[in-house]
Amino acid sequence: KLKTATLFTLKILSLKMESLIFQYIWPVCYEKDYDKQQGQIVTMIKVLFVCHGNICRSPMAEFMMKDMVSKAGLSGSIYVESAATSREEIGNDMYPPARRKLAQEGIPFERRSARQITPSDYDRFDYIILMEQYNYRNAMRIFGDDPEGKVKLLLDFAGSGRDIADPWYTGNFDRTYDDLVEGLTALLHHIKENDL
Repeated sequence: KLKTATLFTLKILSLKMESLIFQYIWPVCYEKDYDKQQGQIVTMIKVLFVCHGNICRSPMAEFMMKDMVSKAGLSGSIYVESAATSREEIGNDMYPPARRKLAQEGIPFERRSARQITPSDYDRFDYIILMEQYNYRNAMRIFGDDPEGKVKLLLDFAGSGRDIADPWYTGNFDRTYDDLVEGLTALLHHIKENDL
């Protein structure tokens, strides 16, 4: 009985370890750097878009950037994700009007769950792109500092430095979309010129 119990315990521990590896280690070290077409691990530029709740602006930026990256033939070189500074919407999908705007513009998207940024995101991502100045202050509370200069406002890349319009309050997703196009176009140009 003791031997059976010991084997059972070892099996449970093995399954838990396997789960931890696939949940935390594999995505960071391999999955996001694995180019299926080349069949090898490659270095990717990793971009994280951040807004307050991760249900409007940052997921819109994520899917819009993924579409731009794909159309530029750079899916094997640039990895894109999004997150929130707050915990308010954790687990929630993208806001329905945001999904409708992306669908209207022909931008592919999928169901997702909002998540909050973590201190480890600072090491995982090359660019941490915020939608507004308020996000910057909240992100710095989590990251503590920005020694590598990774944290930027999206529209800094377009030369304006203004905030991306927040549709949560205005309901104007057209303006938000236009702001994102302006910033994302400039950001992708910057990455292509400086990192690829």
